[in-house]
Amino acid sequence: MSRILVVDDSASIRQLASFTLQNSGFDTVEADDGKDAVNKASSEQFDLILTDRNMPNMDGIQLTKELRGNDDYKFVPILMLTTESEKDKKIEGKEAGVTGWIVKPFNPDTLISVIKKVLN
Repeated sequence: MSRILVVDDSASIRQLASFTLQNSGFDTVEADDGKDAVNKASSEQFDLILTDRNMPNMDGIQLTKELRGNDDYKFVPILMLTTESEKDKKIEGKEAGVTGWIVKPFNPDTLISVIKKVLN
């Protein structure tokens, strides 16, 4: 079973994403910002990171850079789940090492489909 770290400063988005993923057979752990995510990722291994872009303490771009600097996460898919859809934001994400970009509000079927695609 794939383990997914769901990172978002909004509790309702975290819960909705986790619920959607768990219903599709994924194991999830939640983090409320990038710093919390780095701590959790350093103590256990995840198969995919699903993160918001805009968060306090450490945003999704900085989180991606931190994780890409860790050998355990060099090739782990990182999906940005965000309200941001501007091209320059996506380019910034790509340069940081983001695997894919999903715009909120998300369609649960699309989310699952994208996750299955990047995990295979």
